[in-house]
Amino acid sequence: MEETSWFMTVISNPFAKGLALGIVFCVIIYVRGFLRRRELSKEVERLRTHLHTKLEIDSSENERRKKELDQLKQERDNLRITVQSLNQKPGRKEIRQYFLYQTALDMMFEKAPGFAPAWQITLKEAEALFEKSEHGVVPLLKRLMPGSSVDKQTAEYEKISKISFDETGK
Repeated sequence: MEETSWFMTVISNPFAKGLALGIVFCVIIYVRGFLRRRELSKEVERLRTHLHTKLEIDSSENERRKKELDQLKQERDNLRITVQSLNQKPGRKEIRQYFLYQTALDMMFEKAPGFAPAWQITLKEAEALFEKSEHGVVPLLKRLMPGSSVDKQTAEYEKISKISFDETGK
């Protein structure tokens, strides 16, 4: 009985009642905090895995876009080089120059009434000169005297005709 009386005196003491009630309250709060912490840890881990997965997906997408961008830059550079080489191909400048001259001639025919007959005469003289440069004495003189310039226009014409002949032969 003494044991029960000792226990009863402790329980009947208001300080012991408050202490017991406080300890029970602290244990309940501690258990709730522990459960909440465990729940939050699981949530953090889930969010980490989600973030890791998202970063992997974004990384692979960025790599794909970077490769595609590099490929497009390479294609652009290749096309730029192709355009430059096509613009500098032999004959392109001559064709452009020919069209410029033809346009200028058409304008002159419209604007200057006396230009047409003079042009026809000059054109026939130029044709005769170029025929001489292709067959006859002028090529022989050029072969014998390579340093002398008989006619610069004739040399240019031969050069152009040789280039166009080489292009048609290929």
